[in-house]
Amino acid sequence: MIRSELLQALARQNPDLRGDDIERVVDVFFDEISKRLAEGGRVELRGFGAFSTRARDPRKGRNPRTGAAVDVPAKRVPYFKPGKDMRHRLNADGE
Repeated sequence: MIRSELLQALARQNPDLRGDDIERVVDVFFDEISKRLAEGGRVELRGFGAFSTRARDPRKGRNPRTGAAVDVPAKRVPYFKPGKDMRHRLNADGE
């Protein structure tokens, strides 16, 4: 699902809301998650999962064009851990 499909699904399920109001809510939702992660925090949505960041150590990489060694600096990357309900839905055997 892409962002526009999410907006359309929300509009179908909430016909009393205007499209720009739905878009504003989605923007705030994602902005708040991004802001919390940038601060080093964690976002937990019960039943869905938790967003956090993990540290990656510096390493040697390779330039794919030339094959030359390149230093890749340390960085933080987003990480998602699905919740119990989400894992159950993904692994349900046709229940």
